[in-house]
Amino acid sequence: MHRFALALFALLLAACSPEEATRQEIKFSGSTMGTTYHVRVIKGDNPLSGTKLQQAIDASLKEVNNSLSNWIPSSEVERFNASRSTEWLPVSKDFSDIMQSSLKLHELSGGRFDVTLAPLIDLWGFGPSEDLPPEPSAEEIHAALNAVGMATMLEFETDPPALRKVNPQTTVNLSAIAKGFGVDKIAATLEDNGFSEYLVEIGGDLYAKGLNSKGTPWVVGIEKPDPSQRVLQHVIEVEDMGMATSGDYRNYKEVDGKRLSHIIDPVTGRPISHKLASVTVLADTAALADGWATAIYAMGPDKGMELAERENLPVFMIIRAQGGFSEQASSAFSKLEARPNQPQG
Repeated sequence: MHRFALALFALLLAACSPEEATRQEIKFSGSTMGTTYHVRVIKGDNPLSGTKLQQAIDASLKEVNNSLSNWIPSSEVERFNASRSTEWLPVSKDFSDIMQSSLKLHELSGGRFDVTLAPLIDLWGFGPSEDLPPEPSAEEIHAALNAVGMATMLEFETDPPALRKVNPQTTVNLSAIAKGFGVDKIAATLEDNGFSEYLVEIGGDLYAKGLNSKGTPWVVGIEKPDPSQRVLQHVIEVEDMGMATSGDYRNYKEVDGKRLSHIIDPVTGRPISHKLASVTVLADTAALADGWATAIYAMGPDKGMELAERENLPVFMIIRAQGGFSEQASSAFSKLEARPNQPQG
């Protein structure tokens, strides 16, 4: 379920206006979670410098990585994974919060979102290891599935925050929600420092709040799922929402001559295979958008759209069709686009 940036490009489509001079924008970027982050924030009369603000954001992201990264052996999640205890283990608030969000997504998606897929992610070569393993056998997949299922393999406490493994072999991979969680942490850092209008992005996951330097909503683009080029398929205004895209057109592996998606089906234990090229989801937080995008992609276009309609989620799908792509939008996404001044994409 780990994925690289899917290039949800932030756009400035309007011409410069006199108002822009009074809405100074601070821009900066950096590296995190194996990808990059970008921040655009309206300064207003806030005296805090961009340098000080970025230092606060970098400190927040370091804390998130030290807790939630599967690529840092000493992180909290990796220490939890290494433990074979079935006793209650105290965890940080960040770890507890992301696991509670993951459990909510797991339940609402009928199990299609599952952070306990870590054994299968590793088995198929999409985990922290640099090795490219051969295609696993049916026996290996079955053995890994025995430790999968966060509703039955883990137990949760919130006060104080703690986790317990029912199966000592169960391990957790947070790649499908960690970037969105990181975006939300940056947004919280901005709010804590008195900023209320911004666009934050990590590896394609984003959160937009308020208006841009031109006094209009932030405009973002959804990339065409074509690995040979980077062009936009669609653009939309985003205001006070998180947005994330999931797809397999950039993050995949070739094993024995077969192209394998990085997103694993928790039912079969095998990489997803269907005609859905990418799915973009908007939600109240970037973490929820991130997790929903993975869950809906795992379900495929038909069941995924059924879920989107049932949960009233703004969802935009790009589906492989003969000779190109087709588009499908949920009712909630269409309502967002029906707002005044939406760009035509």
